[in-house]
Amino acid sequence: MKLENIKVIAFDADDTLWDNEPFFRKVESEMCDILSPYGSKEEISEQLYAIEMDNMPDYGYGAVAFTMSLIENAVKASKGKVPAHDIGKIIEAGRTLVRLKATPLSGVKETLEHLKSIEKYMLVVFTKGELLTQENKLKRSGLLPFFDRVFIVTDKKESDYRDLCTAMDIAPEELLMVGNSLKSDILPALNIGAMAVHIPYEIMWQHEIIEDFEHGNMRRAETFSDLLDFF
Repeated sequence: MKLENIKVIAFDADDTLWDNEPFFRKVESEMCDILSPYGSKEEISEQLYAIEMDNMPDYGYGAVAFTMSLIENAVKASKGKVPAHDIGKIIEAGRTLVRLKATPLSGVKETLEHLKSIEKYMLVVFTKGELLTQENKLKRSGLLPFFDRVFIVTDKKESDYRDLCTAMDIAPEELLMVGNSLKSDILPALNIGAMAVHIPYEIMWQHEIIEDFEHGNMRRAETFSDLLDFF
């Protein structure tokens, strides 16, 4: 992987810069406990995922979209019998996702600080989700000063990566994408000719899981700090 032409390093946010998926799993588990009179945990979770997929074209990704699906799931699983106070509990659980502290993962701050000091690369956040939620998490993380630009998009397809290159006035081969999702962060970037570093996270949402692969323009890092080995 040749890095001498790289001008922009783009970073995913959730589960790359800070923990995210474990909190969603926790809220889902709480919902399953609330809805236990109406089905098993497996049944409730399976139905929730189906609802999330149906709602994605309208709601997209993020904590608010997830909470809307939780409520819909409660109504559907209970056949409309779920008490209002249980709906209230689900809403409060979903609200915790909007207010995550977004504490940086180990080595993130130090690595970004070093890359920023090189003064050779533009550092940007390129993440998907709800605009306000992601902006607030980035502010709470304390990492905002390290980035030259922030891009929050509804999805991360090849066209979105091309738009990123256009916005930064670079060719695809001048972009390096760093993220935890092979599906959203790595594959579409590679497909337009960019380079990528995959940093796997311990938990992955099933919608983001694809078959593993190798690519000449992709490298793997066990931790965020390992990024420095490439520079």
